Amino acid sequence: MTRVGARGPVLGLRALNRATLERQMLLRRANLPVPEAVEALVGLQAQTTHSWYVGLWTRLEGLDPEAVGGMLEERRLVRVALMRSTIHLVTAEDCVALRPLVQPAIERGVRGQFGRRLEGLEREEVAAAARALVEEQPRAFSELARLLDERFPGRDAFAMGQAVRAWVPLVQVPPRGVWGESGRALHTSVEAWLGPVPSSDASLEDLVLRYLAAFGPATVKDAQTWSGLTRLREVTDKLRPHLVTFRDEHGAELFDLPDAPRPDPDTPAPPRFLYDYDNLLLSHADRSRVITGGYHEQGFAMDGPMPSVVLLDGFTGATWKVTRHRGTATLTVRPFERLSDKDTRALTEEGARLLAFVAADADAHDVRFAPAE
Repeated sequence: MTRVGARGPVLGLRALNRATLERQMLLRRANLPVPEAVEALVGLQAQTTHSWYVGLWTRLEGLDPEAVGGMLEERRLVRVALMRSTIHLVTAEDCVALRPLVQPAIERGVRGQFGRRLEGLEREEVAAAARALVEEQPRAFSELARLLDERFPGRDAFAMGQAVRAWVPLVQVPPRGVWGESGRALHTSVEAWLGPVPSSDASLEDLVLRYLAAFGPATVKDAQTWSGLTRLREVTDKLRPHLVTFRDEHGAELFDLPDAPRPDPDTPAPPRFLYDYDNLLLSHADRSRVITGGYHEQGFAMDGPMPSVVLLDGFTGATWKVTRHRGTATLTVRPFERLSDKDTRALTEEGARLLAFVAADADAHDVRFAPAE
């Protein structure tokens, strides 16, 4: 609910939930071209090779995964390390615009993990050597490390190979990530893959505004969690005259765009199947607007491997998994609490659609429900 508090309007948990689901295209599927949707979402986390396709399918009408794979091959979409130093699926234009903005977070991660092992290296020299190697042909990090070891003997080859992720913007090239295809994780530079890259005039203010459009209303800490950046309070202070502010039920200040959708908290939310690492689950410091106590009781680590989850009434209510055996693809839904008959029917119908998408080649499909845990 929304009510007026001592320090401005207060947005209750369901109000935050519905606002975020609307912007994430999860209250109703959007009828948008894939590149437009990907830009509206400010990318999809995509370090897994194919599970992120489900993230598009659950948000868009009539998604054709082979066409999406074709966009990767045509270099209209790319998979590149961006927010939180993780691989994201973005348009070529956003690759160019976003990478310089999140560069400080990527470099901070490398320093934190490998700083001592990189001491004494001439960064520019290593980066130039690495760039030449990946532009000669796309390479795996293990191969890159071996070749850098030959060029800079006596240094920590593994650390050098990993540091290149920060020092040279790298794209993971197809067929890796293409629907129905497989391939090694090979990388080349953004410039080699996309051609001469013009400088972008995108700013941190633009980044925060786009974050709010896709994930708001949100706190400064939320924006920092999503991006991996720090000191965004300075940015929101500059933007404050152009934003509206609310409070959550704990008193934290929330920022939002004045004309952004904030649906009625009682707006129906249909069941939705999310993929592992869906940005909806990872892009707020306070994740209670989507993630329930029932989820936490399963013992899932927020900084480790994540399950594929089901949203029920807009909140995490179950996990799901597809297995294959003798020509049958089986979707198993494991709820956190006992399901109502209505939810069971709705999940069965949506689950059948999911199987038709992820296992179109199977001879038969089956939706099953495991006992609630």
